[in-house]
Amino acid sequence: MEKRIDKHSGECLYFEKDKSGLSIYIMPRKDYTGSYAIFATKYGSVDSEFVVPNETDVTKVPDGIAHYLEHKMFDQPDGSNVFEKFSKFGGEANAYTSFNMTAYLFSATEHFYENLETLMDYVQSPYFTKESVQKEQGIIAQEIGMYDDNAPWRLFFNFLGLLYHNNPVKLDIAGTVKSISRIDENLLYKCYNTFYNLSNMTLFVTGNLDPEKTLEIIKKNIKNVNPFTEEIKRIYPDEPKTVAGKFKTQKISVAMPMFMIGWKDNDVGFDGKKLLKKSIEMEILLEMIFGKGSALYNELYSEGLINQSFSFEFAPQKDYSYIEIDGQSENPKAVYERVNAYIKKLKNDGLSEADFDRIKKVIWGDYIRSFNDIEGYSNTFITMSLLDINYFDYYDEYQKITFSDISERFSKLFDEDLCVMSEIQPD
Repeated sequence: MEKRIDKHSGECLYFEKDKSGLSIYIMPRKDYTGSYAIFATKYGSVDSEFVVPNETDVTKVPDGIAHYLEHKMFDQPDGSNVFEKFSKFGGEANAYTSFNMTAYLFSATEHFYENLETLMDYVQSPYFTKESVQKEQGIIAQEIGMYDDNAPWRLFFNFLGLLYHNNPVKLDIAGTVKSISRIDENLLYKCYNTFYNLSNMTLFVTGNLDPEKTLEIIKKNIKNVNPFTEEIKRIYPDEPKTVAGKFKTQKISVAMPMFMIGWKDNDVGFDGKKLLKKSIEMEILLEMIFGKGSALYNELYSEGLINQSFSFEFAPQKDYSYIEIDGQSENPKAVYERVNAYIKKLKNDGLSEADFDRIKKVIWGDYIRSFNDIEGYSNTFITMSLLDINYFDYYDEYQKITFSDISERFSKLFDEDLCVMSEIQPD
């Protein structure tokens, strides 16, 4: 295995690219009683149109199929219950589907190797029948119905619908009742065989474990040793640089109005270290503008326009990117106007280099502390790895960032023409 030690955190990372194509990362943590593993495929809700390696025809599948497939992976050929297997060894298992990834994971304080074998077994053992697939449609349809009245969910997807004309990121991860009705066992196998090929997957394990023994168990439990020799061709529609809308209000039963304000970022089309550096720049920049130490936050908070629910985020992906701030307010429109006025003033006056120096140090401290949360760090690491980023490169890219970089990025972002607001008002 390739071994790398982060001289700043002292953490050690082992890596091997198996002959099956699987990327294996092992991070031993001797001071921890618990262990954590996450087995992920670079396959999410946006991947509904693609060309399988060594084929020429385009495959178009119904929206929501990645999420549907995640649900069905827990069905076993022998009729056994995967969760009971984990429970037997003290493991807590879960799975999730995002726009760009499907992940299967577990945490455990004992019997780590037995739980790891269970994880690898069921993720590599698809079993779909016509009857079980049809039964699942009713279950997922109920789940979709529940989200129709979920205020944070509707706030978020209304927001994405304002930002994007065509990009499938604006579509609900679970699809619609109509779209999932077209899913059958043949389509599920097609998607599984395409995206669950181990050359499209990554396994990250961390905790109080022995690296050599862990690698041995992983290799012993690999079932598919036929990696793709070329990339999966993912087909996404052309996306205009403009936003699809500016404002959307929906009424749902909530105690207080909710808002999500954001900007479309058209600086996309790359991953790797360049995207890692941009992500760190955005961490610093957003903390400078919207953090609890910023003038804007304190003005809005002191005037009662926001409360402690206020937060912000940058979403970095290869094919789309956006900035969002969200929270609760009795007057979301006033927040929107004040935020854009403040940014306009900052663009005239310029950012503070003293703020940059202070916050850059804070961001580095946050990164070092992130190692203490093995679950959070694992999920971030594997998300980054699927973007061709080794999260251990954080310091190298962090070190390169200058005040000039931040100022230049700020000057290109936060165009009011690309700013949208989604709000939920009490019904």
